[in-house]
Amino acid sequence: MDDVVFLPIEQLSGLLAQGQLGAEELTRAYLARIERHDGELRAYAQVHPELALAQARCADARRRQGLALGPLDGIPIAVKDLCGLAGQPMAAGSRTLAGRTAGSTATALQRLMQAGAVVLGSTQMVEYAFGAWGVNPLLGTPKNPWDRAVHRVPGGSSSGSGVAVAAGLAAAAIGSDTGGSIRTPSMLNGITGLKVSAGRISLAGCVDLCHTLDTLGPMARSAWDAALLAGVMAGPDPLDPRTLHRPQPAIAPAAPVPSALPLAGVLVATMPAARHPYALQPAFARAYQETVAHLQALGATLCEPEFPFDFREMTDQVGQIIACEGYALYEAVVQDRGAPMGEAVRQRMLGGAALAARDYLRLQAAHRAACAQWQAWMQDIDALLVPGLPITAVPLEGLDESSTALSLYTRPANFLGACALALPAGFDEAGLPLGVQLYGKPGDESGLVRIGQALQSATDWHLRHPVLALDGA
Repeated sequence: MDDVVFLPIEQLSGLLAQGQLGAEELTRAYLARIERHDGELRAYAQVHPELALAQARCADARRRQGLALGPLDGIPIAVKDLCGLAGQPMAAGSRTLAGRTAGSTATALQRLMQAGAVVLGSTQMVEYAFGAWGVNPLLGTPKNPWDRAVHRVPGGSSSGSGVAVAAGLAAAAIGSDTGGSIRTPSMLNGITGLKVSAGRISLAGCVDLCHTLDTLGPMARSAWDAALLAGVMAGPDPLDPRTLHRPQPAIAPAAPVPSALPLAGVLVATMPAARHPYALQPAFARAYQETVAHLQALGATLCEPEFPFDFREMTDQVGQIIACEGYALYEAVVQDRGAPMGEAVRQRMLGGAALAARDYLRLQAAHRAACAQWQAWMQDIDALLVPGLPITAVPLEGLDESSTALSLYTRPANFLGACALALPAGFDEAGLPLGVQLYGKPGDESGLVRIGQALQSATDWHLRHPVLALDGA
């Protein structure tokens, strides 16, 4: 069963539908891996074995009666520890919220369970979801599973979600993305992550960080899987007015294209090297150019139009908005030096205390202007190919958490109001995962997924997985 836990949901769903695999059998396989490996990996904050097995048995009973709810029925997933499950602990990665239980189930999670998803547990995260490296000094930092000898950073803030999927401790996981918190751990762990446009998926029942930029989304093995999960979660919710602002098309996996050129007619822009906020090292440049070559081979047209966006400036602006809104929410905890809070997160929050109201309003105006400029610039373009991260997972020891290196290529998507898809794109010389990103128009997640699926039909990076110590050589 250790091989089965690394299959994409698309294949797992087929095995369940054909009766070759049972939901309880599959759930027990994931729970066994959690018991075997999570003591070292620390991906989970809470595991719910009894609940998961009960849900799995219900899925099996439905299938026996021909009443399966769809392709997600019986699939075991994990959920970031800021997404409420009624009656279960929800600490948002912070000791300041220890002992707190969710009073209700988050709308997005409720929709997943209504589609038959099995909830294995909640995953570890950076405190209050504010941090790109994935470090949690008080509750434990999950270990990137791609290095058995060295504790490397998992990426954050959805650190446990990234590790759980990469290590075969869940078929998929839910994360949140305010400045890259789905995409960064996805790329550092060699999996696929989808950041939806703000307002696509309800945040009702989740712990807030930044009302302006927060989004919820899937972290999975493939673009197909990510689209399935996002499509189930998306849609209007009266409990979250952000989802009611305009009609948007459904999110769904792309239908197979019976052609050697499935991306014919698709226009993908590339980012000029002169506009990179951080020079790409050889392995990253190679991954980017190989992705360009695959896109062309699949029939896409590539272009390099004039690029008016300053990624480094937008990285700073996103950081200021998050700090300002986060500080407004958690000022009492941040200012209480006796509160059990990691110092790096505290300092990031304190960055919002110095911003005057006029500065915050100017940031909001700049954000609105950037969103409008992005929509106009993307009018005839289907996607922008963006480098993934400028570095691979570094060792936890000696880390400088004040560095924004991991945010330079991720935060701009949030500032521009774009949707974005992070994809595995190979490995460096040390065997650590590399990634690339596709930025899309607001609300065009399905367009990005179509491109991502085509790329993953021509490569197998998304199907590779780490070998853990107790799994053998």
